[in-house]
Amino acid sequence: MALGGLGESFGALAQKLLLDQTVYFPLNNITLQTAHGTTQIDHVVVSKYGIFVIEAKNMDGWIFGDAKSAQWTQSLYGKKFRFQNPLHQNYRHTKALQTFLGVDESKFIPFVMFWGECEFKTAMPENVLLTGYTGYIKKHTAVLFSDDEVEQIVAAIRSGQMPKGLLKSFETRATHLASLRERHGSTTVCPKCAKPLVLRTVKSGAKAGSSFYGCSWYPACRYTNAAD
Repeated sequence: MALGGLGESFGALAQKLLLDQTVYFPLNNITLQTAHGTTQIDHVVVSKYGIFVIEAKNMDGWIFGDAKSAQWTQSLYGKKFRFQNPLHQNYRHTKALQTFLGVDESKFIPFVMFWGECEFKTAMPENVLLTGYTGYIKKHTAVLFSDDEVEQIVAAIRSGQMPKGLLKSFETRATHLASLRERHGSTTVCPKCAKPLVLRTVKSGAKAGSSFYGCSWYPACRYTNAAD
């Protein structure tokens, strides 16, 4: 199964050792308060080449998934485990950060990094990586921000994030976990993209006539949840 904290540690170490700290400004384990609860981002790297938003996964075994599926699958020691599509997770993180900063979405570069002894068994989008973490960041060379803008963005994230520290981090995590429970149990707001949910009816198949909640942004967002 996933050990997210270890993956975050690998990413933080790679950033420190392999990125020029005068050009790239890494911010790790960022929790932001949004209009729909909190969102926790593993890594944000701010540079004049864009704002990189990174979802870190530490997993072993075979990984199956695609861009559109709500869940991906990990196959390990003959057992299969389902986990949320990390691209969908990172999409929500990126949108939250975009709203918080008021920066155009074209200046964000989201990607997913898998650490650990895993292997992709299905074709993955180019922004889902097994290797080349800092290389992926450094290959983006188009200048999108001035030095002053980079400084302002870093300051805004640092001042706007929820508190860390030995005691405050427990409070922040508890708030975030409560927000997750509320969001994923919501019948009004999509936990993936924060658009309104609408009640729909299955029109064909074995479940015809049953109700479910679907995102109003379909087909751009395909989140669904069974109605009670």
